Amino acid sequence: MNRWHSLLSRWECFAASLVYRLRLNSLKGFISLFLVGAVLSVAVAACSGNNTASTDASPAGGEASPAAAQKQDVELTLVGYAVPKAAHDAIIPKFAAQWKTEHGQNVTFKQSYGGSGSQTRAVIDGLEADVVHLAIGADVNKLVKAGFVNENWTQRVPNSGIVGETVAAIITREGNPKNIKTFADLTKEGVKWVTADPKTSGGARWNYFALWNYAKKTGLDDAKALDFVTKAYKNVAVLAKDARESTDAFAKQGQGDALVNYENEVILAKQKGEKLDYVVPEINISIDTPTAVVDKNVDKHGTREVAEGFVKYLFTPEAQREFAKVGFRPLGDLGQEKEFIAQFPPVKQLGKIDEYGGWKEAQKTFDDDGTFDKIRAQLGKS
Repeated sequence: MNRWHSLLSRWECFAASLVYRLRLNSLKGFISLFLVGAVLSVAVAACSGNNTASTDASPAGGEASPAAAQKQDVELTLVGYAVPKAAHDAIIPKFAAQWKTEHGQNVTFKQSYGGSGSQTRAVIDGLEADVVHLAIGADVNKLVKAGFVNENWTQRVPNSGIVGETVAAIITREGNPKNIKTFADLTKEGVKWVTADPKTSGGARWNYFALWNYAKKTGLDDAKALDFVTKAYKNVAVLAKDARESTDAFAKQGQGDALVNYENEVILAKQKGEKLDYVVPEINISIDTPTAVVDKNVDKHGTREVAEGFVKYLFTPEAQREFAKVGFRPLGDLGQEKEFIAQFPPVKQLGKIDEYGGWKEAQKTFDDDGTFDKIRAQLGKS
């Protein structure tokens, strides 16, 4: 553009000189000026056309140049299940400040939180998430099946995409009058407990596998493990729709002697001033909450670089410290710090869902006519 401006200036000087030398009362002078004007018009048009093109200039294929894109503000949409919201509220400003320093971009976030299953359905139905943080790997697998997340999502980030880990806790009545300490105690005569229905609640599926894992870790074969889990569910006082309803049934309605819930939710409730008696069984299962980039949407929005940067940031010590503050067990060496050792009781035998085929296999337990349907058919029967 500067080249055109220079050329135009030279033409203007040349024209001024001619005006001075030529006389308009001369036909020859008039014709000469006319020709100069025509040439000037061409030059001005060329210069103007170049200005317009430079505004929308882009490399072949219509993509913005990296230098131009780097200066643009970026907005990410984060969709998650409700529990980690408090952690994300603390993490996001730290990530945004770091990204601004390193990349010169302002990053802002839209956030949406709710039940993991309903949030997954919302993404499939059109909620254009760039990043998800869900309660259960089975929900990410649904996004894979629907074409929103690439099959290799567990291979692209640390810890196979598991960004928040917790375990199952058993909340009891004050003083624990029924002396409930293990998952086996939930099978005892005279003990009633509350959980959500694993057919409708992702968290309740973890409760199911906490029981199954206990049975297997104590040496039972599959047949006896199924008997153990069935016996435990026969003692359920309320099989609620979701975790919130199960908590209300226990805490507000006085149902049951115990409630099985996530340890991190119990810790967060105590931080808010609630008085709770609870135990973390020494044989337990790692409740793994995954995060993933929603490939279909980030490619559509042009936000892949920032979205991948945010997901990777969630695994840093700075971010993991914020997850730990709201009750998640921190990943890596952070868990060995004194304050976190004191906060989280040790688990002697910690099972992983991968031992039971991962969520691709485990989810079949809750399919129609699956194992849990067979268990539920027996509830209330002797």
